Amino acid sequence: MSKRAWWLIGMNILIPGSAQTLAGNRRLGRFGLGSTIGFWAAVVVVTAIAVLARPFLLILGTNVYVLLLVQAALMFYALLWVVLTIDTIRLARLVMLAPKARALTAGVAIAALVAVAGTSGYLSSVSGSARGLLDSVFGNGQIAEPIDGRYNILLLGGDAGPDRLGMRPDSISVVSIDADTGKATIFGIPRNMQRVPFSEESPLWEPYPSGYDCGVDCLVSYLYVYGEEHPDLYPEAAELGSSPGVEAMKDAAEGVLGLPVQYFVLIDMQGFSDLIDALGGVTIEARCRYPIGGFEDRNGQPIEVIDWIEPGVQKMDGWTALWYARARHGTSDYDRMARQREVQEAILQQFDPANVLLRFQAVASAGAQVVETDIPQGMLAHFADLAQKSRQQPVSKIELVPPLIDQVNPDFGLTRAVVEQALAPVVAPTDTAEPAPDAPATDGQIAVPESAPASCS
Repeated sequence: MSKRAWWLIGMNILIPGSAQTLAGNRRLGRFGLGSTIGFWAAVVVVTAIAVLARPFLLILGTNVYVLLLVQAALMFYALLWVVLTIDTIRLARLVMLAPKARALTAGVAIAALVAVAGTSGYLSSVSGSARGLLDSVFGNGQIAEPIDGRYNILLLGGDAGPDRLGMRPDSISVVSIDADTGKATIFGIPRNMQRVPFSEESPLWEPYPSGYDCGVDCLVSYLYVYGEEHPDLYPEAAELGSSPGVEAMKDAAEGVLGLPVQYFVLIDMQGFSDLIDALGGVTIEARCRYPIGGFEDRNGQPIEVIDWIEPGVQKMDGWTALWYARARHGTSDYDRMARQREVQEAILQQFDPANVLLRFQAVASAGAQVVETDIPQGMLAHFADLAQKSRQQPVSKIELVPPLIDQVNPDFGLTRAVVEQALAPVVAPTDTAEPAPDAPATDGQIAVPESAPASCS
């Protein structure tokens, strides 16, 4: 009887349904065997697609209906496993075994039940969370084609903290991605850039034909608030999954860079704390000593500071990383802009799939509060494939900051020339002699330094 019990328990673990086919309800057993074969066949097919046709797998994985089907299938299999395991324990006739064998056999069966049914149930829950995340963050907007072979996405880092009136984007970037290779270049636009121009097609051309001039301190970041205060300028923004403030920022970015912007991603810096905590923290190298809390005295020095973020590599929780990104006392706006980008990039680079899977529900809940975008669900698979290509090569970063670009009276002809040069195809070197390392740029080339860490004050 002990051998019989072990055989039944083992068969149920290895081939669910086989125990019933051999010694129990054969109809239930055949149903269990068929479901098990179907489950493993699906696993084999998915594995083959992942190896041979990864883009197609991404299309399936970002489709809410496919996720709904996966969620239902996993929940069904979890319930079926519970039924088959309980029936197998009945067939094993534990009451006829020795007490020690009885406890051990039941323990193994229950452990297998918890492991398999629990895993299936959890994966079903993850599928549901993923479906909810896709529905809450990504809409059904327009599918955009690449323009001149590139996708240009406006990335806004918004900070709507309790000490601020409304939301103003402190971090403004445009990520330009080659539609074939995934090679990405990030152009950083300082929030205090003034007099930004608009194209004649922009609704902002009529009130500001000579550029954004509101009188005094007409910073580009204020255009978000201006757009929100004048929704009549962009009456179709909501239908496209955007907002008047975002559309105003798109027009401003296009005017500065000379690049058409297809989509936007708005990241709420305040919500970063929950996302980072959901991921278990993020590792960042602090270049300088930054204050947490407090304010500045007349000399620009931080006072009444709660705590300090010390220099060096450290794993930050959400609260610390948020202050690292938003600390302004004793530092420059340009340094703050660079730090916000550091936090954004660190999160993307440190997304460990296993870690995300284990914490997916918390990550999904936080992500829905952190990210706002008009990228439609139909573009997710393509962008996910491009993102994979982008991670395999260095990302170029160019900040349009002094001394290259003056912020009060910017030379927008120069900004567009910088963009054009940065995105120009790489030309193979010729056999002509190279200029000396310290020689000035010639032939219309602009010496554009990539973003570098700011020095500590």
